[in-house]
Amino acid sequence: MTTSMLVIMAGWLAVMLLGVPIFASMGLAAAAFVWWGGFPGIVMPQKVAQAVNSFPLLAAPFFILMGNLMNSAGITERIFRFAKVLVGWWRGGLCHANIVGSVIFAGMSGSAVADAAGLGTVEIKAMKDAGYDAETAAAVTAASATIGPIIPPSLPMVIFGVAAEVSIGGLFMGAIIPGLLMAAALMAMVWRLAHKRAMPREKFPSLAEVWQSFLGAFWAILAPVLLLGGMLSGIFTPTEAAAVAAFYALLLGLFVYRDFSLRDLPRIILDTVETTGVVLAIVMAAVLFGWALSVSRFPQAVGVALTGLSTDPLVILLIMNVLLLVVGAFMEAIAAILILTPILMPAAMQVGIDPVQFGVIFVLNLMIGTLTPPVGIVLFVVAKVAELPFERVTRATMPFLVPLVAVLAAITLYPPLTTWLPGVVLGK
Repeated sequence: MTTSMLVIMAGWLAVMLLGVPIFASMGLAAAAFVWWGGFPGIVMPQKVAQAVNSFPLLAAPFFILMGNLMNSAGITERIFRFAKVLVGWWRGGLCHANIVGSVIFAGMSGSAVADAAGLGTVEIKAMKDAGYDAETAAAVTAASATIGPIIPPSLPMVIFGVAAEVSIGGLFMGAIIPGLLMAAALMAMVWRLAHKRAMPREKFPSLAEVWQSFLGAFWAILAPVLLLGGMLSGIFTPTEAAAVAAFYALLLGLFVYRDFSLRDLPRIILDTVETTGVVLAIVMAAVLFGWALSVSRFPQAVGVALTGLSTDPLVILLIMNVLLLVVGAFMEAIAAILILTPILMPAAMQVGIDPVQFGVIFVLNLMIGTLTPPVGIVLFVVAKVAELPFERVTRATMPFLVPLVAVLAAITLYPPLTTWLPGVVLGK
């Protein structure tokens, strides 16, 4: 069985490299396994239906809807204005404001692409107008966008939690400290570059300016507070929090900021349905493919191979980090989570790695992958927003991988960075 699975996986990779969409290539590979193994054809629709019959997975369309509503409600400009007042007067202030804005926006969108396309449009224009070169503006925007899927709520964390059967609330709590460390590490690098390059700074704000910018962003800033507070107090689950978040974003857009009307809702909902359809297509194909992997005992073979190299959890994590960084450079994050989780999770559990630590490490690796060619999706988005060639954005962003990899190393070497907060808050 394992040999047949290796042949089928090789065929899947070949088909995918030919340009076939990833969900179709996974589905074809799984169908080939069903045919090769002589399994009844009814297995395929059963597994596909089972894939989407998941209560935690309901969070995905609601978080996507929330992100679309927030972008349509003019939230991004208000967040950036507030962040600029807070730290814009530092040397290289708009770079710092870019990062702080991403931290705030992360508590509402949970998507690196949404951050880069929504908040990035405002940030890059403001930085260019203030005299920053386009490459610096693009690089800081791309690097800070990776914070979005780490600080909760996070769509990739939801997908990992569903695939690995790990507490989504635990993953959300475990990701808060690493997300803040990412912001601090990026700001430390910006501080160094700002003084080296004599970057400009904004004027020191008056109390009136601080107050006005705070009032403008107040309801947006309140969103992550409501979400985390509701989850931690037990008022609603992470899945229910997604519905609450979408409803809150709708109220902001229609009645508080009034930046869109009921006539705009069909367009926003259609965008959400399209994105959700893509996500669910990948989920369904990946679950079917994961079933084929499980039946073939391929994950067990990988686990044996990894534990044959070492039984030290740190060594296993280092090997997995390298693997995930490479995969992240070639594959979209959600697809990678759904494909690799059934393969790597058993090996991680076998050597005693905490599932929350592993989940945060897993997602952070793939977010770093969004900044690395050839498939770095955030690089493509930022290049389009900044109106720069992809190669120039890539070169400018490479130095900012250093602080992100440093945070990855920290959470790999010191598990309490991901496990302490869930233990305190959730008793896990």
